[in-house]
Amino acid sequence: MAKDALVALESALRERKLDRTLITALPSIDRDDASGGLVPTGIASLDACLRGGLPRGHLSEIVGPRSSGRTTLLLQILATATRRGEIVAVVDTFDRFDVASAIAAGLDTERLLWIRGDAITGNGDLPERTVARAIKAVNLVLQAGGFACVAIDLADVPCAVLARIPFTTWLRIQHVVEGRDTACVLVGSQPMARSAGGLTLALTARTRWAGDTDRGRHVCGADVTARIVSPRRRVEGNVAFQAVVASTN
Repeated sequence: MAKDALVALESALRERKLDRTLITALPSIDRDDASGGLVPTGIASLDACLRGGLPRGHLSEIVGPRSSGRTTLLLQILATATRRGEIVAVVDTFDRFDVASAIAAGLDTERLLWIRGDAITGNGDLPERTVARAIKAVNLVLQAGGFACVAIDLADVPCAVLARIPFTTWLRIQHVVEGRDTACVLVGSQPMARSAGGLTLALTARTRWAGDTDRGRHVCGADVTARIVSPRRRVEGNVAFQAVVASTN
């Protein structure tokens, strides 16, 4: 079954002329050697603290409460990669990815593989089944190879559901991404897993508003603080940056 799904994924990529994401004889996309096997976030202060960006070949995570800047940071990472001519993928567990915001952030959608999950509102075992399918999708995309960044959005998954995911699940993902030119990123409300060489970006934010009247007030951005945890790379610490809400009009 998994082999059939991988074949179907490869076929879909070829139809969209994204063959370069597969492990083929095509020449690799040129990258700045100074990146040192890293995927830049595109935020200068954060990249300086991370010594270049997210490590390729490892599982990292972006976590924080709602409105902490998780999605803004992820879009910045994806947009930066596509501007460098690379391919990215997002496994959108609950089908909540905002394409307009992604385009406003500068993401080249022609270089994006968007895997949409189920937009669910019910209870029962529906969230668990949807999360299980999303995790299978991540594994298939990682096996296809060639992506600069593969992200899975688990931000709206109930904590109880996340707690029931066996830790061996993350070990398998770490094994698949190991040694590849891909940075795999989990996005969630709380730390879940990271590989030995990966990192955790724990975000908190203070929202900034614009407008003089109650009806005219709107969110224009946020002051974000990222607490970085990466024992092996020894880049632990805090870094502050501003997240701007891009207009989608």
